[in-house]
Amino acid sequence: MGVNDKEFVKEVTPRSEDFSQWYLDLVLKTELMDYAPVKGCMAIRPYGYAIWENMQRLLDKRIKATGHKNAYFPLFIPESLLQKEAEHVEGFAPEVAMVTHGGNEKLAERLVVRPTSEAIICSMYAKWIQSWRDLPVLINQWCNVVRWEKNTRPFLRTSEFLWQEGHTVHSTDEEAEEETLKMLGVYKDFVENELAVPVISGLKTEKEKFAGALRTYSIEALMADGKALQAGTSHNLGQHFAKVFDIQFLDKDKQLKFAWQTSWGVSTRLIGAVIMVHGDDRGLRLPPQIAPIQVMVVPIITKKKKEEVLDRARNLLSDFGDTLRIEMDDREEYSPGWKFNEWEMKGVPLRLEVGPRDLEQGGVSAVRRDTGEKMFIADGELPLLLPSLLVDIQENLFRQARDFREKNTSRVDSYDQLKETIQEKRGFVRAFWCGEGRCEEEIKNETKATIRCIPFPEGDQETGLCCFCGKQHSKMVYFARAY
Repeated sequence: MGVNDKEFVKEVTPRSEDFSQWYLDLVLKTELMDYAPVKGCMAIRPYGYAIWENMQRLLDKRIKATGHKNAYFPLFIPESLLQKEAEHVEGFAPEVAMVTHGGNEKLAERLVVRPTSEAIICSMYAKWIQSWRDLPVLINQWCNVVRWEKNTRPFLRTSEFLWQEGHTVHSTDEEAEEETLKMLGVYKDFVENELAVPVISGLKTEKEKFAGALRTYSIEALMADGKALQAGTSHNLGQHFAKVFDIQFLDKDKQLKFAWQTSWGVSTRLIGAVIMVHGDDRGLRLPPQIAPIQVMVVPIITKKKKEEVLDRARNLLSDFGDTLRIEMDDREEYSPGWKFNEWEMKGVPLRLEVGPRDLEQGGVSAVRRDTGEKMFIADGELPLLLPSLLVDIQENLFRQARDFREKNTSRVDSYDQLKETIQEKRGFVRAFWCGEGRCEEEIKNETKATIRCIPFPEGDQETGLCCFCGKQHSKMVYFARAY
């Protein structure tokens, strides 16, 4: 079965022609997911789920290293629990899915399918926490949540998605703030070093913060179409939920006090981020750290040398199978060219070709997915070169993404410049903002750009005139259209 390059790649719309369609073509063609019978829901296929498993493994290790433990809480939340915190329920009301019947019987109280777990977890914490000795509580859970979204897109925004959500309880405001910022730092480290996606971290505005939070911090990434994506959030919940759900503890001074809380999470939308930051017209380009297959061996089989070639390919698997995620494609019904295209499309970082000529020369031909560079590697050099090549591919993907972000980050001083840049160039736009919600809302209504975050100050914090109203002593913020 032979398929030439053009016919194979034609099945994916070019990014420059229609980025949105390119993305949808890619997630289906590479078998990351498929559409489920329920509107807005997807089935994550094995290749896509393997990416999530690698992300989960790497992030879970970081979460546990900071003292957190995993637990699990119910999917269903009594409606009365969610209603307890007015701001919280108002924020999620349009997205809430309800269970009204159990079997044929109408429930006495409707159950909310969790859009997030603050309400159910806080009700449990109120039972478990009595004294300062019970603090801090550092719990994380990996689960699914449901938000009845009107406009959905695979991985980026679906009615059901997978995520982790951390929920911690502390005795002081300072401890809660330290925790909130620590976990934001964990996310930044994880996304940049494992996903090779550069991010900007900072504070969300009052309009953009999590419903019920005191403060929300986020990491923001820039996609290849110039739109921003919120890649992770960390919330200082203050004492709001503690007061609503009566989470009190007897402190060392014998005084009964309300606890301070945080919550933080990232989701399967990170898979979407990896696709949109690194992908190209030939398909996915997966960072080696999270790629389901890091190295694909393709034997070039001929009648005369078939067994020798296959033996060498199998030896590569046994030599490196304990240290690398390495597989072999020995399907005889497909041509080598078809296989090359398939594994390029699926974003495998490194391809090794083993043919009769490679056997004669005592090595393999290696092809990098990030650059397309082809090289010959002698057998004796493989143990050192394969791991170092994967490290270089990981670092190069990050460099390329960072360079793209810097090239597509603009500084503007006036509202006219802001409008023009958002419309013509897109990307991140740095501008001064006075802190007034009215200015923020007007800009959003007219340009469809939101303030992604107020970045953490680096050295002396620069101030200037608000790009919209001209007010002095305004802060520098990042604007962008976003997913």
